[in-house]
Amino acid sequence: MVLESSTLYKLMILYMLNKVNFPLTNAQLTEFFSEKNYSSYLNYFTLQQIINELIDSHLISLETVRNTSYYHITSEGGETLGFFVNKIPGAIVDDMDIYLMENKYELRNEVGTIADYYKSSTTSDYIVHCQVKEGLGTLIELNLSVPTKEQASAMCNQWKDASQEIYKFVMKSLMK
Repeated sequence: MVLESSTLYKLMILYMLNKVNFPLTNAQLTEFFSEKNYSSYLNYFTLQQIINELIDSHLISLETVRNTSYYHITSEGGETLGFFVNKIPGAIVDDMDIYLMENKYELRNEVGTIADYYKSSTTSDYIVHCQVKEGLGTLIELNLSVPTKEQASAMCNQWKDASQEIYKFVMKSLMK
């Protein structure tokens, strides 16, 4: 049986999300399809449509933080993949496995360092929420109050670059 291309792409996305213990971003999924030259058959807009169909079908879930979309496979998605994983051609499974193995550290680091801000409900300040996750656990989580939206945004933008140094400083300071 030959799979319809959109069905194959859906199974590929489910497979990738199932193989990692962290969410993947829209950019990461798009990069895989572009890097492996699947994009000659699948343009960006079609990929977005396929992702939206997976969300509408409750096979993946979406979490948005500061204009970044994070996708997780749902239990329904895992079950569906279990029924149809053998329909994905072996060469494509190999491509996905190799890509994930070669890029897992970078992929995890990209999605594990999260920063966002929101308006405080009790003061006129903004709360900057910074977090470093590893798998399902949290290594460090900070909530900082700042007076302006611009400061909050700047702190969020710096978190990815500064988080390792801040984590190291906190651990060293507390472990004396």
